Amino acid sequence: MKSAITGVGLAVPGDASPADLLEPASAGASAVDPAARLGRKGLRYKDRATQLGLCAADEALRAAGLWDLDLDPGERLTVPGDSVAVVVSSNLGNIDTVCRVAQTIGDEGSRATSPMDTPNASSNILASEVAIRFGLRGPNLMVCNGATSGLDAVHWASTVLRGGRAEYVVVLGVEPDNEVVRQLTDAGRVLDGAAAVVLENPEHARGRGVTVHAEVGRYARTSGMAACADRLSSGDTPHVWFTPEGTGIRPEALAGAVRLDISGRRGLCSGALGVLQCAAAVAWFAQGGEGPVMALAGNDSDDATAGVLLYAGVTGD
Repeated sequence: MKSAITGVGLAVPGDASPADLLEPASAGASAVDPAARLGRKGLRYKDRATQLGLCAADEALRAAGLWDLDLDPGERLTVPGDSVAVVVSSNLGNIDTVCRVAQTIGDEGSRATSPMDTPNASSNILASEVAIRFGLRGPNLMVCNGATSGLDAVHWASTVLRGGRAEYVVVLGVEPDNEVVRQLTDAGRVLDGAAAVVLENPEHARGRGVTVHAEVGRYARTSGMAACADRLSSGDTPHVWFTPEGTGIRPEALAGAVRLDISGRRGLCSGALGVLQCAAAVAWFAQGGEGPVMALAGNDSDDATAGVLLYAGVTGD
């Protein structure tokens, strides 16, 4: 069963809409300002990754018709909170906080740690904060799975829907850019941004009269790019493929497909890449592009490659 994408949100420097993801990154784009987008209330003591994630989730929920800013603060979620799950992908999200807390404990002992810092040292802080801010009480998952993490998160979100655990899932990918992240990754630049998509069952989406921007189909995870592309393209040849990071290799199964690289000058996307690819697929279909679209994350030098097929959606009745 396919999952429908009914909302997209971005918090990426220079990319105001999903269509911008199909173009080269804007050189010298200003960093995202979460306070300007969300207001300062509730952002104090939140780390950079959490703030970026909240921006993208807010936009995606509003786009899907699940969050209404015109309503009173306690009533802005337009569906029951326990019907909405959260799945977040990030490999580097709070690593600066973790390193800072570890350094403090090593130098001064555990009693010297800040009570404002220690909650942010938990790897699931991003997923938790999104759920708390928007009142989302469905299943809550944090995926930190290396290069394939973003597409793995999309797969787990679809699994939650198929299992009847939730009616909607906010899938979020986020990676911050800071000195600690650059040192640990040896990357010259990191995304410093976030992307979110809202998934639900296509029939459910059409029943409530919202636009299905794209549909997420088959998922595969293999030991290499060629095997993943072969498995996904069997009987369904992609027109476009979004590449993993750090590869110029084109699998034979994708010989005739248009090649698009989301990372490019945006820097290391890591756990956010797969969600960015889904957002970019929405833009591809909105511009009249043909499908299916194949998104791949993880190249042959990584421990695995994950992939999904995406298809054009339809407008609700």
